[in-house]
Amino acid sequence: MTASGILHEIEEWKARRNAVILAHSYQPPVIQDMADFVGDSLELSREAASADEAVILFCGVRFMAETAHILAPRKTVLFPEPAAGCPLADCIDAPSLKTLQEMHPDALTVLYVNSPADVKAESYACCTSANALEVVRGIPGDEVIFAPDRNLGTWVSRQTDKKLHIWNGACRPHSQADLDDLKKIRSEWPDAVILVHPETPPPMWDLSDEVLGTGGMIRFVDRSDARRFIIGTEEGMVYRLSTLFPDREFRAAGKIFCPNMKVTTPEKVLRSLKDMGPVVKLDADIRERAFASVSRMTEIGS
Repeated sequence: MTASGILHEIEEWKARRNAVILAHSYQPPVIQDMADFVGDSLELSREAASADEAVILFCGVRFMAETAHILAPRKTVLFPEPAAGCPLADCIDAPSLKTLQEMHPDALTVLYVNSPADVKAESYACCTSANALEVVRGIPGDEVIFAPDRNLGTWVSRQTDKKLHIWNGACRPHSQADLDDLKKIRSEWPDAVILVHPETPPPMWDLSDEVLGTGGMIRFVDRSDARRFIIGTEEGMVYRLSTLFPDREFRAAGKIFCPNMKVTTPEKVLRSLKDMGPVVKLDADIRERAFASVSRMTEIGS
C-alpha cells in the first residue's frame, strides 16, 4: 500500500472507531501531520481529558499514554508502539520515592509527568516543563521533593525560595546536549534567538535567550519579531515550529534525538485502529490515586 493509501485508510478507520489521534511535538513529521492534535505533555493531557471521541490513539511514549488513561478512564486509549518507553521515567520507582519522602516528611512531592503511573500515585502534584515553576510555587509549604529530572529541578530551584530536594535523574538526549554544538551554530546564525529546554544542562541555559518547554517555545515565537531561532530541544520540535511559522527559520541546537519518540509509524497507527490495541490499562487503585496528582498538573498554571 502506498503512503497516501495508508493515510487515507487511517482516516477511514479513525471515523469507524470514533477516534482522535494525539501526537507529541517530538514525533516524526508524518505522525505530526496525520494527528488531530499536536502538543506538549500538558496540552495533550488537557486534550485527552476533554476529547469527545470514545477512542484516544496516542503517539508518543508510554507515560504519556498512561497519563491519558488516568485522565480519561472511560475512554479506550490505544498506544500503537508499546515498546516506546522513556529512560527518564524509568529512572524512578515508587519504593525509592517513598524512601526519599520518609527522609523529608515535611516536603510535598512534585513529580515531573515524565514518570511511571505508580510513582504519580505517590506524589502530591505532577507538573510539566511548561508549568513546573508554577506548580512548585502553588503547592502548600516551603519544602518540596522534585523528581525525577535534575536539570528541570535545578532550573525551578533557581527561581523559587522554596527548598527543593532533587532526584538525580535525567533525560538522556537533553542532558547530553553539546554546548560546543550550540556555540558553533550561534556563530553561524548570530542574529538568531536561542531557545532551550530546561531538561538541557545549565550551561546551555546560560548561552540561551530563553529557557522554555515546547509549548512555551511556540508562544514565544508567536510573539517575537525575530526571524531566526535556534531550538535546543528534541529535533522534532524544529519541524513543529517550521509548520506553525513557515515565515521564520529554525535550526536545531545540535543533535538532540530521542529514539523512543521516532518508533511510531503510520503502519502501526493503522494496525492499532484496526485491532483496537494495544490498549493502555492501569490498575484501578494506581489510576485513581494518580488522578489527583495529574489533575493538579492540569489545573495549576498555563
